Amino acid sequence: MDVIVQRSGGLAGTRLTWEVRVDEQPDPDEWYILIDEIPWAEPPPVPPEPDRFIYRIRCEPNEATLAERQLTGPWRQLVERVQETTDPTRNDPREASRRRPTR
Repeated sequence: MDVIVQRSGGLAGTRLTWEVRVDEQPDPDEWYILIDEIPWAEPPPVPPEPDRFIYRIRCEPNEATLAERQLTGPWRQLVERVQETTDPTRNDPREASRRRPTR
């Protein structure tokens, strides 16, 4: 099972992606317990905030998109654990637009 966390938004607009293969971790049972604790169908309510981070969390068959302030309880635990386990890959939309050929 893979857990993928994408963080986008903020002032710079850079997207970071972390991906962890749970079955390759030394403690996969702890990962599965944490993933089962997540209320996938009921993310915490919060009003939208400009220039804040948005997190997209995927763990098949589940997926949720949360604002930074919604990361509480098991949501935050999962995101922090993924971020501590692996380095992010970076996707800066401004870089992509600078590399596009002009006509």
